[in-house]
Amino acid sequence: MKLITYNVNGIRAAFTKDFLGWLKTADPDIICIQESKAGNDQIDIESLEKLGYHSYWHSAVRKGYSGVGIASKIKPNHVEFSCGIESYDNEGRIIRADFDGYSAISVYVPSASNIERLDFKMQFCHDFLAYIKELKKEIPNLIISGDFNICHQAIDIHDPIRLKNVSGFLPMEREWMTNFIEECELIDSFRFFNNEPDNYTWWSYRQNSRAKNKGWRLDYTFASYTLKDKLFRAVILKEAVHSDHCPALVELDV
Repeated sequence: MKLITYNVNGIRAAFTKDFLGWLKTADPDIICIQESKAGNDQIDIESLEKLGYHSYWHSAVRKGYSGVGIASKIKPNHVEFSCGIESYDNEGRIIRADFDGYSAISVYVPSASNIERLDFKMQFCHDFLAYIKELKKEIPNLIISGDFNICHQAIDIHDPIRLKNVSGFLPMEREWMTNFIEECELIDSFRFFNNEPDNYTWWSYRQNSRAKNKGWRLDYTFASYTLKDKLFRAVILKEAVHSDHCPALVELDV
């Protein structure tokens, strides 16, 4: 099974950049999307259906903001559009699709590029960790994909010394991710296969950052440790250019 996570930075804009052509070629069984920035009535669901995808979207109350989605060739047994916390649900942060033997989650962790949002971001992170720990009691096999807006280790950011006090690489954010992985018994699928530097999933639009590969690895797919023997491959698809992010793929035998 091929699963891709992708912060598209606006699904409507991505569609104008041949997102559908790319999706047809990439051919994932499941794609977890973040930052759709669109209501259900603004998304070309019919075109996704023509490619064989059932798609589900959790949009923010605020128009043109946030939003997550899951498109799957396999029809889920159940789709959960809420994590039960109104402030997060109003921003369209989490969606979960349940399949036989596992569940896939698309999550968009808040950014704190506006430092005033740091407290909100960290509260979301702590609540999300608690949510996953509780969910695993019911569904042990989780695949959690999304834009976490955090670089976990120095290897995940192009200039760890200069950016050590910038949100996305703050000690408290990195410590949270370590705790998240350990307490929820998760595997960072990309690092499970690849410990090489210079692998990023987001680049600023400024200063020709993408061409210079001055990036950040903000997008992850975490798998429950129970799925360790099912992991087959994980790669970053940096050739896709519909967004300031690029997609990341993981293959599992599930």
